[in-house]
Parts: sequence; C-alpha cells; structure tokens
Amino acid sequence: MGLPAEEDSPGGPCGAGRLTGYLFERPKPVAMPVIHEEIRTLLEAPPGGEDAPSIEAVEHTLTAGYARALALEAERWRLERRIAEVASKLAEAAEPQHSELANLGQRLSTADGDLARLRELLASLRIRADEIRSAAP
Repeated sequence: MGLPAEEDSPGGPCGAGRLTGYLFERPKPVAMPVIHEEIRTLLEAPPGGEDAPSIEAVEHTLTAGYARALALEAERWRLERRIAEVASKLAEAAEPQHSELANLGQRLSTADGDLARLRELLASLRIRADEIRSAAP
C-alpha cells in the first residue's frame, strides 16, 4: 500500500527526476510553417497583371506573418527567462539542470533563426505590397 518505491520520497510522484511541462519538453521537429510558403508564393507572383495577387491577399498574409513573428518573440522571451532561472540554479544543481540548459539553448537558437527568416520574408512581402499598390489603377 502507498506509493511505489520510486515515488516514495519527499518529492512524491512529482520528484525532480520527472520534469514535465511546456518548458521541459524536447523541441519537436516542425515543418516549415505554412505562412512561409504563403509569403513565398506571393513573392513569386507577378506584381501586376491578371496573375498578380490582390492587395487584400498580401495584407492578410502580412498580418498573419506579423502574428507569427510576435509568437516567436514570445517564445524567445519565455526561453530566455527559463535559461536565466536554470543558469542561476546551476551551481547548486546536478546533471538534469545541465541537459535542460543545453536543450533550452538549442530551442532559443532555433527560435532566433526562425524569427530572422520570417522577418526577412515579411520585409520582402511588404515591398511587394507597395509594388502592388503602386501598380493598381
């Protein structure tokens, strides 16, 4: 009766060996976000003529892209805060903190790269929107 031996400790079933939750999950490989493909499709279309995208489609994609950029920035901030927390406890902690710190660093680097690529695409799409506006009658 009672808890199994591995859970029968001061930490109970929530002991230090079982880190769970959003910040402790390993990053999952993510396919290129759809927004990147939408932006590239709009950038490859001619700025004028019957094959040109409407300004409404471009503006909608820009809005969705900016929303994605804000989400990536929020993810970076969460990761930076968690890295600071883990680093401050590193001197007194054992091995799990080291691997978590490495994992968080990798996730932060990935978020930085995703954000940089998205910002570049959004800048190009903003230029395309200006071209479409100037070509409109």
